[in-house]
Amino acid sequence: MGSGPNKPANAAEIDRLALEVATEPGSKAFMPLAEEYGKAGMWGEAAAVLEDGLKVYPQFITAMVALGRAYDQMNQPVKAAAVLEEAVKLSPDNLRAHRTLAKIYVAQGAKEAALQSCRAILTVNHQDQEALAVCAKLQTTAVQDSPAPSDSVAPTGAPPVEGSAGADGHKEGPTDIRLLENSSPVGVNAVMGPSPRETAGVAQLQRWLDNIEYHRRDRNPSVG
Repeated sequence: MGSGPNKPANAAEIDRLALEVATEPGSKAFMPLAEEYGKAGMWGEAAAVLEDGLKVYPQFITAMVALGRAYDQMNQPVKAAAVLEEAVKLSPDNLRAHRTLAKIYVAQGAKEAALQSCRAILTVNHQDQEALAVCAKLQTTAVQDSPAPSDSVAPTGAPPVEGSAGADGHKEGPTDIRLLENSSPVGVNAVMGPSPRETAGVAQLQRWLDNIEYHRRDRNPSVG
């Protein structure tokens, strides 16, 4: 490492570890070197060291999680999520991996995936305050985003349905008196009875018949 005003405080340790990695390419010293780069905010350098180390140790969970965090710090969430998801496949209860994944999922709007990562954390540590806070926030947001229930009840005061269903299930229309008059031999009177006008006519006819019978008997006393 060169000298200068931007030289990190841990420059000496970075130099020492970088020399060790260079002289022993298969050494796991790449892991502490990446950590020192991270402390200095040198995430690009940390990611490069971790990528080289994972070529030698492809299932080194700690290095995978550290690389995912480095990608996240570099604002590369897609790459970060990919490596971290691979890490939790190998180590489902890795809290650091799930913690970073939950953060990424929340930023992406993947609420269910974020909840799954939080639940994985809480399964190991049910008092994890960060995971509890994220779960509470996500569940509150889900309730607020859910649509209001629609009113499925039919409005009151609807007009009654005219007609009724017959024996064959066919719906009949309202009764029309004219149909009864035309179709029934007894006419409408069989259903509704004689009208007042018809009753008066019958009475008048009866009086005429009585009057004829009276005069008939008067002219011929023997009738009767």
